[in-house]
Amino acid sequence: MQVGTNDDQEQRAIFLAAVCGQTYAQFTNTDGSFVVPLNYSVMDTIEAKSITRVWERFGFILASPQEIIIAFRGTSSTTNWISDAIASQKNFKYIQEACLTHRGFTDIYSSARGQIFSALGRLSPDMTLYITGHSLGAALATLCAIDIAANTAFVSPHLFTYGSPRVGDPAFSKAFTKYVRRSCRTANLLDVVTHTPPSIYKLPRREKKYYYSHVQTSSPLPFQNGSVGANHVIGSYFAELSKLQPQYTKQLCSTNPGFCPVTELRAQEQ
Repeated sequence: MQVGTNDDQEQRAIFLAAVCGQTYAQFTNTDGSFVVPLNYSVMDTIEAKSITRVWERFGFILASPQEIIIAFRGTSSTTNWISDAIASQKNFKYIQEACLTHRGFTDIYSSARGQIFSALGRLSPDMTLYITGHSLGAALATLCAIDIAANTAFVSPHLFTYGSPRVGDPAFSKAFTKYVRRSCRTANLLDVVTHTPPSIYKLPRREKKYYYSHVQTSSPLPFQNGSVGANHVIGSYFAELSKLQPQYTKQLCSTNPGFCPVTELRAQEQ
């Protein structure tokens, strides 16, 4: 399915939110298993060094006859990883424009970059490429999208993120708009992660300031589920998006048992 009409865009956002949900299943299950949607196959498992410098599963690459999906895992916790992350900035060396990105996010992405590019090298650039992620995974997906657009034959990736933090400085956001022309950043206005790092960030006990700016294109999705965590988890994003296309969602979930994130709404229906 190509992103074209508004219905297509909404359906794609619902589908990729479910894909993001499976990145958590992949990480949680000891054997790395997860539900692969119909007509897709697993091309690769993404492994990266976490903020604590431990190699972990951070997502996967799927392919169907027509398209490729690169999906990055985030974290279900909301504030611990933000405060623990190194929120200083470093040069983003994968594009010509001078810009700065979040040091912690960039280091994780860089550790997986070679593997991702190697996997893409085995696939046709004529296929449509979607890149997606939630939370920390949304930040990784953002870095991946601009890098791939600038440095591979996949020059027009589609980026869909959910609950993304800010990733880089204003110069990075400006460069991102140049390279990634198909982007949908779904953000719950009551999700605290979408407001981090702050626009002006200063390390404790230091004078130096870092400036952060969100990338385009914002797709606000306000919802209130009563707690910090419930306003952030991918299941909540999926449930809210599902309200836009309930019939599509019902068909998606019934066609792919276990694929859709479990939500309170679905639990009540069962």
